[in-house]
Amino acid sequence: MFLGTHEPRLDEKGRLVLPAKFRDGLEKGVVITKGQDRSLVLWPMDAFSAYADRLREASRTDARVRSFLRVFFSSAFDQVPDKQGRITLPSGLRDYAGLDREVIVVGADTTIELWDAASWDKYLANAEPSFADVSEEVVPGVF
Repeated sequence: MFLGTHEPRLDEKGRLVLPAKFRDGLEKGVVITKGQDRSLVLWPMDAFSAYADRLREASRTDARVRSFLRVFFSSAFDQVPDKQGRITLPSGLRDYAGLDREVIVVGADTTIELWDAASWDKYLANAEPSFADVSEEVVPGVF
């Protein structure tokens, strides 16, 4: 489980040092994909494989499904973090998410999200006020 918010910086080569507390869960490799809201999603290899299995169940006769699958898989990159816990973010993905130097790394349970710092601040400013109000709708019966 990945938790918390971290603020590493991208170096001049587009490399990101992963938070030390996340590294054990990523040592087998990661897949980096486009995410929602102009973020990137970093998947542990096992979690990505499980998600891909679920996607294979979707009907390819639906144009929306085909479009999603094409964009999702064509923008995915796999790699293994180096000994310093660094990964390289491909330039196309950096452009998609607007990543320059200031990156916010968000633990999101089974995945990790990578956000441009300004975009994350804007997202939180919009999402936090309704956080408590939507909890019962998002997870009925838990609260």
